Amino acid sequence: MTDVRPSHTPAYGGVDLTTCDREPIHVPGAIQPHGVLLALEPDDLTAVVVSANCEQLLGVASGAARGRTLAELLGEAAAAAIAPRAASPTKGEPMVLRLPEDLPLATGARGALAGADVDVTVHRSGERVVVELEQLGGPGAGTLSYQSARGAMARLASAGSVADLADRLAHEVRGLSGFDRVMVYRFDQDWNGEVIAEDRREDLNPFLGLHYPATDIPAQARRLYTVNWTRLIADVSYTPVPLDPVLDEVTGAPLDLSHSTLRSVSPIHVEYLTNMGVGASMSVSLVIDEELWGLVACHHYSGPHRPSHDARAAVEFLGQVASQMINDRERADGREAAIGSQTELNRFTAALTASELNPLVQLMSDPALLRLVGAGGAALSVEGVITTLGRVPEERHLRRIGALLHRPDGRAVHTHHLGVLAPDLEEVSDVAAGAMVIGSSDPSSWLMWLRPELEEVVDWGGDPTNKLLYDAEGPEVRLSPRKSFDKWRQVVRGRSEPWTAWQVDTAEALNAHVTGVLLARSREQIAMAESLQRSVVAEVAPDFDGVEIAARYLPASTYQLGGDWWDAFELDDGRVAFVVGDVAGHGVQAATAMTQVRTALRAYLFGGDTPAGCLDRLDRLMDGLLDQRVATALVGVLDRASGVLQLSSAGHLPPLLCVDGEAHELSLRQRPLLGIGVGQAVVDEVDLSGGATVLMYTDGLVERRGLDIAETLEQLRVTACVGPGERMQEWVDEIVEAVAGVKDDDTTVLAIRMGPQG
Repeated sequence: MTDVRPSHTPAYGGVDLTTCDREPIHVPGAIQPHGVLLALEPDDLTAVVVSANCEQLLGVASGAARGRTLAELLGEAAAAAIAPRAASPTKGEPMVLRLPEDLPLATGARGALAGADVDVTVHRSGERVVVELEQLGGPGAGTLSYQSARGAMARLASAGSVADLADRLAHEVRGLSGFDRVMVYRFDQDWNGEVIAEDRREDLNPFLGLHYPATDIPAQARRLYTVNWTRLIADVSYTPVPLDPVLDEVTGAPLDLSHSTLRSVSPIHVEYLTNMGVGASMSVSLVIDEELWGLVACHHYSGPHRPSHDARAAVEFLGQVASQMINDRERADGREAAIGSQTELNRFTAALTASELNPLVQLMSDPALLRLVGAGGAALSVEGVITTLGRVPEERHLRRIGALLHRPDGRAVHTHHLGVLAPDLEEVSDVAAGAMVIGSSDPSSWLMWLRPELEEVVDWGGDPTNKLLYDAEGPEVRLSPRKSFDKWRQVVRGRSEPWTAWQVDTAEALNAHVTGVLLARSREQIAMAESLQRSVVAEVAPDFDGVEIAARYLPASTYQLGGDWWDAFELDDGRVAFVVGDVAGHGVQAATAMTQVRTALRAYLFGGDTPAGCLDRLDRLMDGLLDQRVATALVGVLDRASGVLQLSSAGHLPPLLCVDGEAHELSLRQRPLLGIGVGQAVVDEVDLSGGATVLMYTDGLVERRGLDIAETLEQLRVTACVGPGERMQEWVDEIVEAVAGVKDDDTTVLAIRMGPQG
């Protein structure tokens, strides 16, 4: 016999287990029959889309209801009460109204809601105002009073653990809703669910402790559960009521029913519940930090069951309260574990700092490294050389894991199931089923913790491989939800205990401490960085035909590494580029950032950008890649044929122009500092063909502790005004020493003038 019932989801085609994970369940194009839906224009509240049961419930055919105002459909009093809710952009609380005995448009048979008390919910769906009406009634508690709410919350709050809280929540929800079975269902990291609490009719088999695979609740359903906290199927065997029209004639799209209380559900889900022998179902979301933590799942076996709106609202309220309590409890448990871990970390780092051994040797010789994060083994790779601690797989597997989980920013990357990333790693799961890796900018350098597999016996509610078994069959086999929910025992292997948030924090804190110790102790690294800086910031100025230059770089007395640099090089078109700059800060990081900035600026100039364009591009680069770093720079490009020097400045001190025994500052138009992501540079020009000398310098030349910069600038001007004469380099050296006082910062000076050709 052919099934002529309307589709549960007339807005889209049929689905089976191969497509249910992509089913657009928020736009089914139909509702459940225990209420009526009206989708209205927000301006005049005229009906645009209505449910096809309007005639049965309101006494007017759906075709005649479309285009009519809410007052014409429900009466003036009801429309006036609903209108303020319709004007609100947010979903309001349900309201109770009594519809008139004689609905204005009712014809023929009297509508079932005429003269009845109805529950009304109102929400927005895109450009539409959606009004849903259900007849008041159904089992369940009345309005949750202050006293009963306080009592329920007190009983939940007195729970000593999350498991105890879940037990009490199941009991409270069953008392409010009247369902035969209420379960609290928690998701794991892979979205498999476990029944952690249950309150049921005594004659029902227990589901407590059973697990259910992630495929039972597809991803789009989980997303919808965070939008609409309560979902009711009052009668699993219901005949769906299509919307009229299924597609909105204005938008051409089906009505989004994400927030609807009457939304028709997926036929796959209906079949799933039918196979379980469920006659009615309700679920309430447990949401923490906007992510689905679990569900309160309610099942009824003795036929249809429609709790009142008050009961549903009370259950939703308790679900929200319980979500916060679960969050607080888990955070408290995490804080206690984190405090213990921090104590262990403090002892470990103290020993690391006090040891005379190389910090990395000390790190890998102390078993406390494993206890810090609950690991069974650890491995350290420094430029490809690996040392290990505890139980670890072969070196080739360690390198494979390091490459899979490496991240260059020093943040921890972790997994409790390496076999998902690389199936061949399943063979080493006895020692390395899970891993956490702290990386560095060098992909061959990392620190890794490993955990062995945690063999677990899991009791499933039916075979979780059901879909895979069907996939192996031929195309003639119809895919459907599993029919067996008997306990099915499985030994789960290849997974470790998951890494917790506080363990990840501990790993990152240890990484930061070790890095600090290494920087403090590693004289070789500092010497290498100093050598790098000296190779970048030349001590002797290069020779260019037709240009005379002299330069001097002097590190601060208290630092050997800084962010000052100067540069001079010939461009492809014969012009000569000059740069003086200063990256803020001192030490290895400032010197490293300086080399990156210098290299980028060279590339931009060689690429043909103007001095101003180079500075703007460099600002964007620093803002995006060198976070928390700022710099100043002065860029000049000299045309040797004309003697015209183009200059652009980014927050840099203005250069001096020295000519005919005088020296004065060049008034350049400035753009802001580099690295803040705003502003635009401009180009100024100065003519050097008349024998003038331009003196470019960093702030270390004139800034002195306790002295006004105007005073030091005057000292500089007096020294510089004599001009270089025939001894350019000696003049620059005298200028470096001209300003008295202790130098707290690096000093860089670059002098430029036209010289003889050829």
